[in-house]
Amino acid sequence: MSAQTTPITERQLDLITRAHCDAGGLIEPLLDLKGGAKLKMIASLAQRGLIEQQGGQWRLTSAAIAIIKGEAQPEDVLPPTVATSVATPPLASDPELEAAVAAAEASWQQDQPDAAPKRGREHSKQALVIAMLQRPEGATIAQICEATGWQAHTVRGTFAGAVKKKLGLTITSERPEGGERIYRIQ
Repeated sequence: MSAQTTPITERQLDLITRAHCDAGGLIEPLLDLKGGAKLKMIASLAQRGLIEQQGGQWRLTSAAIAIIKGEAQPEDVLPPTVATSVATPPLASDPELEAAVAAAEASWQQDQPDAAPKRGREHSKQALVIAMLQRPEGATIAQICEATGWQAHTVRGTFAGAVKKKLGLTITSERPEGGERIYRIQ
């Protein structure tokens, strides 16, 4: 088994640089990862000695700041890792971190919009139009437009296409003296 320093990944270097420049040394506000990926990144940085927990927050260590400023090379300040064929045990769990992750994941679930309830064919606009046309008093194009939110040409197209051609229903119309044309299904 040999001891060697594992190089810092580009993502880790970018993260610690942004934490130093933009977040006053804090890591977590910059982590746009979720759940397990976030925990792995924090564990990896902590294991390498680049961050430590202070006051319940993960902050950059002096070693990380020295690497960012170019005052030290990673192999000079990072602890060596021992290459083994046995998997390393996971880091000891931090109850505060675990609770924060669980709360964040719960809030992400709440933020997800519920899928719109699917309308069955019996609740579609086409079904509404057919129901209106089957009423004894029938329906005018204006009434159907109001009920469906469609424009008049869409209603007339529905009559010709879906109702007559596809469903094979017969539509009759009559125009009372001085009134609007009334449509019915026979």
